[in-house]
Amino acid sequence: MESKGLANIRGTARDDIKAHFVFIPLMLQGHLIPAVDTALLLASHGALTSIVVTPSYTERVHRTIDFAKKSGLPVRLMEFPLDLAAEGLPDGADDVDKVPPHLIANYFRALANLREPLERHLRSDEPYPTCVVADICHPWVKELAAKLEVPRLSFSGTCAFSLLCQHNVERFNAYDGIADDHELVVVPGLEKKFELSRAQSLIFFRLMPGFEKFTDELEQAVVKADGLLVNSFQEMEPQYVAGYAEARRMKVWTVGPVSLFHQSTTTLSSRGNTTAIGADVCQHWLDGKVANSVVYVSFGSIQYVEPKQVVELGLGLEASGHPFIWVVKNADLLGEEVKEFLRELETRVAGRGLLIMGWAPQVLILSHAAVGSFVTHCGWNSTMEAIAAGLPVVAWPHFSEQFLNAKLAVEVLGIGVDVGVTEPVMLRYDQKVIVIRREMVEKAVRSIMDRGDEGEERRRRARALAAKARAAVVEGGSSHANLQDLVNHFQRGPARGAAA
Repeated sequence: MESKGLANIRGTARDDIKAHFVFIPLMLQGHLIPAVDTALLLASHGALTSIVVTPSYTERVHRTIDFAKKSGLPVRLMEFPLDLAAEGLPDGADDVDKVPPHLIANYFRALANLREPLERHLRSDEPYPTCVVADICHPWVKELAAKLEVPRLSFSGTCAFSLLCQHNVERFNAYDGIADDHELVVVPGLEKKFELSRAQSLIFFRLMPGFEKFTDELEQAVVKADGLLVNSFQEMEPQYVAGYAEARRMKVWTVGPVSLFHQSTTTLSSRGNTTAIGADVCQHWLDGKVANSVVYVSFGSIQYVEPKQVVELGLGLEASGHPFIWVVKNADLLGEEVKEFLRELETRVAGRGLLIMGWAPQVLILSHAAVGSFVTHCGWNSTMEAIAAGLPVVAWPHFSEQFLNAKLAVEVLGIGVDVGVTEPVMLRYDQKVIVIRREMVEKAVRSIMDRGDEGEERRRRARALAAKARAAVVEGGSSHANLQDLVNHFQRGPARGAAA
């Protein structure tokens, strides 16, 4: 375990610490990265932030944390190994990417088993926590916070719009009497009309057999939380932030876009990765392209793209005629025929297309002047990063709340076009393979890069939204004020540092 008191927090006296937030993220890239960014933002407001990680994830974030500590921020990692053998997990399975699908429930039990060792450590460590911030997927932290007698905040990996829509279709029983999972119904309780099928609205764990009890525990943990942190900003979705706060009867702090904490190439290139390899290659390639000419394509850290879809996507990008960067995940799982297709495609589009196998410095790429649009799965991190960069998007949701994030981008904010996905393409009970044909890919790319009135209006809205996002995180902005309010709200009191 790395941290021992405040001795390793450079330039920070114990009396200068205003509050102590203990972050317990879910060990998935899409959850860990924004949690770390939020912890860094709170540290920049004078709070000590301790981030709980397992060994595999220490490797992914330590460069970012080291850079922050050298800058004088009071932030530290608390490393706790999982007892893998106790839950029948193989060696190395503290990295969720190495957990066999049939053992995913075991992995979540292993995470929950951190409660007691974490409680013992926090009781003996100084300063005592003033608040625990837990990923919404960690219901066991409810008991931890109760044992420590400190407040607990939930950290959400999506926007208020998606949270409110999911909440409303459940609390108003919107799908009662609807036999077809793909039949569209109107989301109740909203002023604007949005249609959603059951298949498009199911949260991640409701898609997984055997997780019914766990899903109910998640709901109870949210209900009893002392508030919610959301990687969003007030000016983007004010009615949905207010609506969700009212529906849940709890305080909602919007603190984003949290990716805007990173302003240097060094931190952008290492964000969520063990090395910066690849950043220089991307930077050099983009430097040779015309402003707003490149399409960036990435489907996030956990999306699996079917081999047939890989081929159709590649051919659609090629036919579009636009320069592109395409991040191909899990290329080693695609089979030799598809890998050969990718090699041939690279040869055909050499100079116009850049294929990246594996990790890419996404925020660094999106912030480059040459990038003009983003083809995305509409995971919330990617959606928010596109918004912060002022880029229009091609919405290509794969499952769960990604469909709602896509609706926000296309129907609420007006900064996107829909590729044409109407039902989940992964985590399906029926194993049906959904493939978007090359013609649809080409059409969507040409549409988002269109220089006509409609395309220019999307770009104008995206740039205006980015300006509001940047204003939110600087002094005087809504997210900046919310971060300071969090520190003030959960500041140290006279008794063991407990919240005032």
